[in-house]
Amino acid sequence: MRFKIDNNLSTEVVDLLRSLGHDAERAHEEGLSSAPDHRLLAAAVAECRALVTLDLGFSDIRVYPPSAAAGIVVLRPPYQDLPVILSLIVRVAALLPEESPDKRLWIVDAPRVRIHD
Repeated sequence: MRFKIDNNLSTEVVDLLRSLGHDAERAHEEGLSSAPDHRLLAAAVAECRALVTLDLGFSDIRVYPPSAAAGIVVLRPPYQDLPVILSLIVRVAALLPEESPDKRLWIVDAPRVRIHD
């Protein structure tokens, strides 16, 4: 799976996804550090990458319809601690053999993963 990692997530997220066999790129590495949200998602769409982010704004399907994206994965950790965030990434990766984020919004929190078409 191909992922674009938002600037609000650390390089450890990229490293973990790569170690699990996925193609992950961090937006910061591509000069998108201060890019507005719509530009970040456009870059992910152009590269056929699912966007992984902590930004709850991407869960507004009226502004960012999942059908127009290669996937939007919004992480909602109870607190922004690296081990907690990495555990959510592991949960996402575990779902990938059965589910695809393509044209969907995944909201991933501690107890569940909500998938919206």
